[in-house]
Amino acid sequence: MEDKKVLLSIRDLHVKFSVRGRTLTAIRGVSLDLYENESVAIVGESGSGKSVLTKTFAGMLDSNGYISQGDLMFNDAELSDTRVALTAQAKRMILNGIKKLNAYSKLELGASVYRQILDLEAERRHRASLTEDEEKRMKAQLDELIFKKTEKSNQRQTVDRSHEKEKYKAITAEIEQLEAQIKALNEEKTAAIAAAKKSMSSDTAYQKQYQEKMAALKAEYEKQIAGEVPASVKERNAVLAKEVYLSVGRYSFKKRLTYFNGLLKALKKAMKMGVDLDNEQERNAVFDNVVFRVEYLDETETELHGQCKLNLSKIKYAKDWSKIRGTRIATVFQDPMTSLNPIVTIGKQITSIILKHQDCSEVEARRRALVLMKKVGIPNAEKRFDDYPFQYSGGMRQRIVIAIALCCQPKILICDEPTTALDVTIQAQILKLLKDLQKEFNYTIVFITHDLGVVANIADRVAVLYAGQVVELGTVEDVFYDSRHPYTWALLSSLPQLAQRNTKLYSISGTPPSLYNKIVGDAFAPRNPYCLKVDTLKEPPMFRVSDTHYAKTWLLDPRAPKMEKPEIIQNIHEKLMKVYNV
Repeated sequence: MEDKKVLLSIRDLHVKFSVRGRTLTAIRGVSLDLYENESVAIVGESGSGKSVLTKTFAGMLDSNGYISQGDLMFNDAELSDTRVALTAQAKRMILNGIKKLNAYSKLELGASVYRQILDLEAERRHRASLTEDEEKRMKAQLDELIFKKTEKSNQRQTVDRSHEKEKYKAITAEIEQLEAQIKALNEEKTAAIAAAKKSMSSDTAYQKQYQEKMAALKAEYEKQIAGEVPASVKERNAVLAKEVYLSVGRYSFKKRLTYFNGLLKALKKAMKMGVDLDNEQERNAVFDNVVFRVEYLDETETELHGQCKLNLSKIKYAKDWSKIRGTRIATVFQDPMTSLNPIVTIGKQITSIILKHQDCSEVEARRRALVLMKKVGIPNAEKRFDDYPFQYSGGMRQRIVIAIALCCQPKILICDEPTTALDVTIQAQILKLLKDLQKEFNYTIVFITHDLGVVANIADRVAVLYAGQVVELGTVEDVFYDSRHPYTWALLSSLPQLAQRNTKLYSISGTPPSLYNKIVGDAFAPRNPYCLKVDTLKEPPMFRVSDTHYAKTWLLDPRAPKMEKPEIIQNIHEKLMKVYNV
């Protein structure tokens, strides 16, 4: 893949959901690169995180979901290119920014001493509060009690009070008991913190030592920040001020002013902490707390020119998503009937997307829509243009959904099990259509599926997901014919085509782990017939099998015993060649 451009770079992505007072970690540290004009299949059981992962690409997580960690760097030259008018107002804001940044830079001179002050204050707070172990214990107990109370409250709502009075009273009593336990635990925590504070206050030797250290550090800090800012730092600040304006130039005046001041405040904090603003990654991280950074390239008398570092995990402004969702990243969902509006004609649904994202007339939008309908294989497109979705068959509806997704010629097409609701014959037609259109439109396909047969037909590479992690990644040949992870072995063994007459179809025993809890070791260990002791103790790293093939299993450690893959998939190449005509 060295000769291909990385289109989307996913790095250490974590996605969490708040569910009834508890936190569910759906994606746990996924790292993956998507290249231009390739097909990547994401496979795994239900609940493994396939759809959640791809929803982060287009900002479509449910309202209770959020990215807690990680980056999604989208490399699109056209979208990244940024030009902002250099008006008189812009020049005033930039000059004001330079002035403030030069003043803030004095704080950089004393950053090391400031961090010592913070450490001393943190130590004092630690002495005046619970220990780390006590804090964790009480938090875990409180979370568990709150969850139980929520469950009981939900259960009480299902009870018919007129016919199940005793049951209602019993549940109410349990809720009251849980509330009493929560109150007692909070009181215990408050009392423990008060005792720790009293103990610290009565320790006169510590108090004296703390005051002396703090006074010495503050004096040293004042001395250091009184120094002169070097000329090289002032030059950097001039560029920083221009990057700040470039980063907020796309917003309305009110938002622009708010984010401009927000970025200056974030940079002040970074300077105070001694963040290396000459380091690209650290500078990006400071900007990402407010808006994603636009790197300064050059300027003319009338405009600033830069290139944005488009981190999809940090987008907060809804209008930014409108430039990405549909135009750069589009999705084809599983059920075409729920993707289409049943009371709007097919033609209207396609042209509305074209009119929203492309500068053209209604006549031109209709012409483009008809061209797309013909490309996706709709016969008599002119006559079917004003039909409603119910007048189309399932396969034809899915073709229309594909046409809508492609009407803005996106760079990435996410296909979320688009053939599951269709019969086998239509599945093959849709898969062929997607591959044929890829040659014409040059998009990258991200294909979510349970069906490994579909993977063999459409994918260049395969990412196997389990419990929110990529456990194996490689080309189709790597994963099918030289798989190394026991979970991949289990998925392949479950293929119905591999079952012999009068034998039982293989199934994976057990169920995936609860993602509410912290997973210790290998998540697949409880279901893994090849489980090693280390699997239950420590999470395996991602081992490199070849330049294109990686697997997250301790079986690849040089110290591990040699294991042969199951007999049923040892001759899988010949069987799949016969079944799928690969």
